Amino acid sequence: MKPVGPVDTPKLLKSIRSERGWSLDQTAARTGVSKAMLGQIERGESTPTIATLWKIATGLGVPMTALLEADRGDGDVLLLRDAAELRVRPSQEGMQRALVFPYEARFGFELYELTFAPGFESISEPHDTGVVEHITVQHGEVELLIEEEWRPLRQGQSLRFPADRRHGYRNRTREEAVVMDLIHYRFAPSPKA
Repeated sequence: MKPVGPVDTPKLLKSIRSERGWSLDQTAARTGVSKAMLGQIERGESTPTIATLWKIATGLGVPMTALLEADRGDGDVLLLRDAAELRVRPSQEGMQRALVFPYEARFGFELYELTFAPGFESISEPHDTGVVEHITVQHGEVELLIEEEWRPLRQGQSLRFPADRRHGYRNRTREEAVVMDLIHYRFAPSPKA
């Protein structure tokens, strides 16, 4: 049982785009991310925000995991992961993320540990049709924007919601908040299309 760590997002993005035979222009048109930004990400000159990664993943029709970790294939079910070793702080977002369990088609979900800094707020555009998120607050308090209403959650509470519409996350407290975010895909996304 070996721990598995994150890999190179620029290489993964370029690989997925190349497999499809898409130019940067085509990828920009499908994702809503500028050609210049996509080029900077592929060259490792810019670290994409979570919002940008979601736009790219949605445009490519892949789970965000496809941009964060190489496909491990269908290995054993037993897998040890340590969130402390996996945490990544994207550029200037006020959020740390740890990809605890990457997407595997046989399970249909990916699981993240998200740490929101005090004052953090982020609005997410809709994910693919049928995507559902399950949030459980591990520490602190957060608010989730669901159906244009902010809903408070405290430690130990969980909320499941349709993520195929606009939604958001915020921490209005003076302490970090930690949540587990399980993202379930209704239809198995494919890294190759």
